[in-house]
Amino acid sequence: MKQSVFVFLLISDNLILVKQSKTWDEALTYCRQHHDDLVSVSTETLQHWVKRRAESASTSHVWLGLRFSCTLRFWFWVNSEGLCYDNWALGNPGNECRHTGAIESRNGQKWKSLPETKRLNFICSK
Repeated sequence: MKQSVFVFLLISDNLILVKQSKTWDEALTYCRQHHDDLVSVSTETLQHWVKRRAESASTSHVWLGLRFSCTLRFWFWVNSEGLCYDNWALGNPGNECRHTGAIESRNGQKWKSLPETKRLNFICSK
């Protein structure tokens, strides 16, 4: 039991909610300059901690490190991982160019495809 508690604490300590409203590209640049990257959610455990961070956001959604490739026609994480785990809201994801992934800060906290020009809070990993 001690080991799983340690793993949860380690994950939660590595996530930073930034309560600044930025476009997806601005959020990506900020995370890469000040921490490591926009968060990539590869497991249900990590999703749990991302949801906990998102609850404190000042915007309705929070940027994740999730992007749609128009050229290749698929969604991917900025850390180059494919989508092994997902938590999309009903009717999502769309396959629209210039859309990126965000999590709802409340109300179910599912992922949504949003225009990358929207200004939202975001979660960085460190």
